[in-house]
Amino acid sequence: MKKITAKFDKVLNTSPFPGKVEHAPDASKEVVCNSKDQPMPFADLTGNYQRNKGIPSKSFKDSKVYIVGSGIAGLSAAYYFIRDGHIPGENIVFLEKRSVEGGSLDGSGNAKDGYLVRGGREMEMTYENLWDIYQDIPALEMPAPYSVLDEFRLLNDNDPNYSKARLIHNNGEIQDFSKFGLDKLDQLAIVKLLLKKKDELDDITVESYFSNSFLNSNFWTFFRTMFAFENWHSLLECKSYMHRFLHLIDGFKDLSCLVFPKYNQYDTFVKPLTAHLKSKGVTIQFDTLVKDLDIKINTEGKVVKGVITQQKDKEVTIPVTENDFVIVTTASMTEDTQYGDNTNAAIKAIDNKKSGESSGWQLWKNLAAKSTEFGKPEKFCSSIEKSSWESATLTCRPSALTEKIKEYCVNDPYSGKAATGGIVSITDSNWLMSFTINRQPHFPDQPEDVLVIWVYALYMDKDGNYNKKTMPQSTGNEILSELCFHIGLENQIDSIIANTIVKTSFMPYITSQFMPRAAGDRPDIVPNGSKNLGLVGQFVETHNDVVFTVETSVRTARIAVYKLLNLNKQVPDIAAGQYDIRQLLKATKALNDYKPFPGESVLKRILKNTYFEHILPVGEEDEEHHDSFFNEPLEKLKEWAKGFKH
Repeated sequence: MKKITAKFDKVLNTSPFPGKVEHAPDASKEVVCNSKDQPMPFADLTGNYQRNKGIPSKSFKDSKVYIVGSGIAGLSAAYYFIRDGHIPGENIVFLEKRSVEGGSLDGSGNAKDGYLVRGGREMEMTYENLWDIYQDIPALEMPAPYSVLDEFRLLNDNDPNYSKARLIHNNGEIQDFSKFGLDKLDQLAIVKLLLKKKDELDDITVESYFSNSFLNSNFWTFFRTMFAFENWHSLLECKSYMHRFLHLIDGFKDLSCLVFPKYNQYDTFVKPLTAHLKSKGVTIQFDTLVKDLDIKINTEGKVVKGVITQQKDKEVTIPVTENDFVIVTTASMTEDTQYGDNTNAAIKAIDNKKSGESSGWQLWKNLAAKSTEFGKPEKFCSSIEKSSWESATLTCRPSALTEKIKEYCVNDPYSGKAATGGIVSITDSNWLMSFTINRQPHFPDQPEDVLVIWVYALYMDKDGNYNKKTMPQSTGNEILSELCFHIGLENQIDSIIANTIVKTSFMPYITSQFMPRAAGDRPDIVPNGSKNLGLVGQFVETHNDVVFTVETSVRTARIAVYKLLNLNKQVPDIAAGQYDIRQLLKATKALNDYKPFPGESVLKRILKNTYFEHILPVGEEDEEHHDSFFNEPLEKLKEWAKGFKH
């Protein structure tokens, strides 16, 4: 590596900065101030300046990398080891217990037997780490030199997303979703939450902080169904979401803040990234269960010495040196998924007795038993009744259902353009059921006359309105019947069932990452003292990012690589929208359903006919009496300002 920078030695040999990079700077604690001690960008200053190629402090050409789990976090880690760490692809091996890569980003099946996606991904434009990768990954359906990002932009730039039926009720009637419906005290509660420090919110739930009026508002219905929050989930994570997506709040109602891929998440993201990695020589070793790590822990730190695996019927320990690296995805939100179909329910009943016993959780528990630095997995996997929900994938031939569904789409669902524009939530459903039709075809091989509809529900302990069973106890046909009832097709259920294949997925831990937590419950990405181990995925600590997003997984992988290799690169913090006065004003106006907020008329008068006039949000015109409190000080300010004209 010395040869790479030889011409810069006069500078580098006298600089205090090499080897001392803060690889994951924290914008929530950084005081923005230009100085000689701040040679790198501010924490959340994203842009092309971060596109510099990392220069490792030494050569890692002989280092081996073992990545446990081939989900998007693991795949991203491999990408960054190659691109920024200059580690040869043939030195990287995935250890995957399943027989297919992708982890939770799945998509499988066919029109004859039915398609299956356990979940979907709502995406937005400031996923800086995700786009950092995919601007370099060859496109799926466009020729070189175009990338996955190029395809994504081409589609979304020309087919904007929005919903015309975000909420429905009364057996299929579109409900007014134009307002958030937050009263002044609930708006104030949101502001107070944003102002609170994170360490004040350990182990606090959403329902213990917000009032019933908030929990019954349209805002919370939009928020919880969009992100899959339950009332008993973490207030800390809810706060993180509000900060992370503050710039999107005015688009929550009609989902115009979102962007979606052409196909399902596996074909869009996993398939092209896997192909790229394999072209670099990366190996994926399937049907290999990682049971534990042999870690040497002493006063000098933590060093992985071996990876203990189960391969077929024998235990195999893979030796690891201090110059090698191990990346582990701690647990999985889709661990221990149980499946059903048209005539079989996914499970008989929710059973919490065996929670956390599946292999992914057991690996994390084994690590946690070695050191408190590895977190507390039991905080997340001990209450299946609070962390589970179920989804269903409908493979639909033409029927009354496919005709009815057109009423909720912004474009004909067979047109290839945006359909429902995101989830449609049924507000009077006992299950709090939602459904969505993404762009069709959702799979590259999907026939033209087939639609794929995705359904999920949040309330697992409630009997259905029509079905009188809980969703996990219901067969696919019964879940389909429940949906038909709620959209006014009760009299045509039999014919719809005859033309619809249903695949169901009960996921015990799908929202386990939202469970109430405290500092230390999630491990650091590179635990204190770790020399060659990085932890990635949804159950590790980041400064300000949220969980349950593809962006989070990529971020954790990027941080792990940069820290372990001590690269001269940083992973920028989340986009700075929460500190942007324009976004703050826009969010304030939106939360107040576009009525004037206190002080708005003062701002308008001060900024009128100035360069900054455009930062004010649109909405109803303010009235003089709203801001009477501010009028007298404003007049005094004007008199004071007149003195500078002479």
